[in-house]
Amino acid sequence: MKQVQAGIIPEEAYYEDGEQVERPIGIFSDDLYSAKLFEFMADDEESDAPFLAYVAFTTPHAPIQAPSYLIDKYVPYYLEKGFAGVKRARFEAQQRLGIIPADAVYPEYEDNPLVRAWSEVPEADKQYLARSMATYAAMIESQDIHIGKIMDYLRETGELDNTLIIYMSDNGPEGVDSRGPISNPMATQWINSNFSMKLEDVGAGNAFAFIGTDFANAVTGGLTWWKWFIGEGGVRTPLIVVPPKSMKMSRTGEITNHFVSVKDLPATILDYAGVDTVAPGYKGREIKAPSGTSLRGWLEGERDTPRTAEQYHAFELFGNAYVVQGNYKAIRVRPAMWGDGEWHLYNIVTDPGETTPLETEQPEQLAALVAIYEQHAKAKGIVEVSDNWSPWIGFLSDEQMGAIKAMLGD
Repeated sequence: MKQVQAGIIPEEAYYEDGEQVERPIGIFSDDLYSAKLFEFMADDEESDAPFLAYVAFTTPHAPIQAPSYLIDKYVPYYLEKGFAGVKRARFEAQQRLGIIPADAVYPEYEDNPLVRAWSEVPEADKQYLARSMATYAAMIESQDIHIGKIMDYLRETGELDNTLIIYMSDNGPEGVDSRGPISNPMATQWINSNFSMKLEDVGAGNAFAFIGTDFANAVTGGLTWWKWFIGEGGVRTPLIVVPPKSMKMSRTGEITNHFVSVKDLPATILDYAGVDTVAPGYKGREIKAPSGTSLRGWLEGERDTPRTAEQYHAFELFGNAYVVQGNYKAIRVRPAMWGDGEWHLYNIVTDPGETTPLETEQPEQLAALVAIYEQHAKAKGIVEVSDNWSPWIGFLSDEQMGAIKAMLGD
């Protein structure tokens, strides 16, 4: 929500078209961004040219901030449910809505080594965490309100039926905390020194609250892990595509769990815009063609899957690696980030929670994916990361590595 607070960001940091502008105080970013978009669209109303609007809401992301009237109503729910209750409720909702398979296995909340039971949390901390999580929910409601305003504007100006709308979220909930193994002492000290930690201030501009590790694990429902990690809870996002009425799209109304990469979206947009993505240059400048795959053929029903069986997606983050091809995902997580450093195989369509490793049953499938990743890593120059390096606090001692192994039961 990012309510701008006086004194936190220097005045000189705010520029528009190279000129310093007055920094708005006391306004939430959702209001600011949507108002600016309406201004842009109003300026363009007389034009017959197509427009592209990229609306990058910063909700919900740390620091979590929202209007208090949206926060208060959610607090009792999170106090009652706690961490495991939220995860179970979301898992069941995802099944009911068809977001994950009806027979998907529930990834038990307690299976993650970094989280606590709600019963272990002191009452005062429960109140703080519940209000933080309620603020997170309020940010989503605020975003929904502003998206509704944008849709209303398009409808009232007669552009809704002629507009392609693509919605997706950031990857995974933010699990950084002020306590526990994935906290950073310097960041915690800075937050505590510059922001209010009072319960009544959670959600306001003078507070820098976040939902923390425990609720980050909970809100992914049927998925595991969260942002900074490469489990599905940290890399899978919702995607909604709403076509204009004039567009041939046979999959309208469908819910699917086919794999699509974010890199496929620019390729798709350019395809519909009639832009040649393999052209050698643009206005005398060399350009790189998008590495994604256009989804147009799949959206229009010309093929059964967004990507062919041969097309893969490989990714590396903090020395952790995965590769997806078809329904299968091979994943390797380093010991300093609570992995065993070995490759594992999952079917992320039938088992989005990555609860049942398949490498023993399908060693050839795993070997094929690992070979793809190794070739990709070599081609891209990916540098190996030490097993004992942590993105939060740097290199871990033997004692700290031993503590991680103990947490994992090794």
